[in-house]
Amino acid sequence: MKALVTGATGFVGAAVVRALLNTGMDVRVITRPGSDPSNLRSLKVEQVLGDLRDKASLREALTGCRHLYHVAAHYALWAKDPSIFYDINVVGTRNLLEAAREVGIERTVYCSTIGAIGLPPGGGLGTEETPVSLEQMAGHYKRSKYLAEQEVHKLAAEGLPVVIVNPSAPVGERDVKPTPTGQIIVDFMKGRMPAYIETGMNIIDVDDVATGHLLAMAKGRQGERYILGSANLLLREVFEILSKLTGVKAPALKLPRGVVLPLAYLNHWFANLTGLPPRIPLEGVKMAKYKMHYDCSKAVRELGLPQNPPEIALEKAVRWFKTHGYA
Repeated sequence: MKALVTGATGFVGAAVVRALLNTGMDVRVITRPGSDPSNLRSLKVEQVLGDLRDKASLREALTGCRHLYHVAAHYALWAKDPSIFYDINVVGTRNLLEAAREVGIERTVYCSTIGAIGLPPGGGLGTEETPVSLEQMAGHYKRSKYLAEQEVHKLAAEGLPVVIVNPSAPVGERDVKPTPTGQIIVDFMKGRMPAYIETGMNIIDVDDVATGHLLAMAKGRQGERYILGSANLLLREVFEILSKLTGVKAPALKLPRGVVLPLAYLNHWFANLTGLPPRIPLEGVKMAKYKMHYDCSKAVRELGLPQNPPEIALEKAVRWFKTHGYA
């Protein structure tokens, strides 16, 4: 049996590939010319070139596969040209799933994001059923992933065999880029966190996210979504864990969001002017308004999602970033 994995050179995608190989699955990955291959080195996978915006290349990549794991996305908090989020995350997802239907893929797992899950207006834990709208999506990444999910739901209603997973904030090894969450860890390790804005996040080991993809393929219900998350933490608590792991002192100064927001707008304007990524991502500051805490019990109950402690995941990330010269 062969599975196609998109986004295999990325953080979550590479973990999914390794999880599949550990089960004995034959794996084909689709990569774009010029993508960083370091996460695939030494792995016995079949690599084909393609692009989510090129439907013909997708049909060719899918031919001969039974399962599809669509993990690829443009994941960032800023881009000089925001259209890339919609071209890859929305149009690309529709192209891929339509091609999967045309070639007869038996089952697909689509990797969405926790950002497409709603949060209760009065506080509390978000669930797969919490109402949410496009207007509540902060930033182009979240908006594009929300719209991509709508495309997936539409195709599922038409009979496409697909299950949706919504990872929270994965941390661990091989965060090459790194992701926005990984960048927080790197900045902390470098002592670049003199102050912070209090917020909340849900941390999960990236290897558990990968396992969750395989469990969703095997056990997930058609058209359903599953939050792949674990521990709800305040950012202050994350820093306390990192301090114990690294010996770096956790920042003591907590800044009001209202103080940082104007600086983020100014930094965003400067980034658009220069083309250099902002040091204070505007969308990150906007999202800090919410405690991104979620109820992950559906995936635990129905799929058997592992719940390893966040300390283990953060220790893996710290060790990997240190070993590979990030900090």
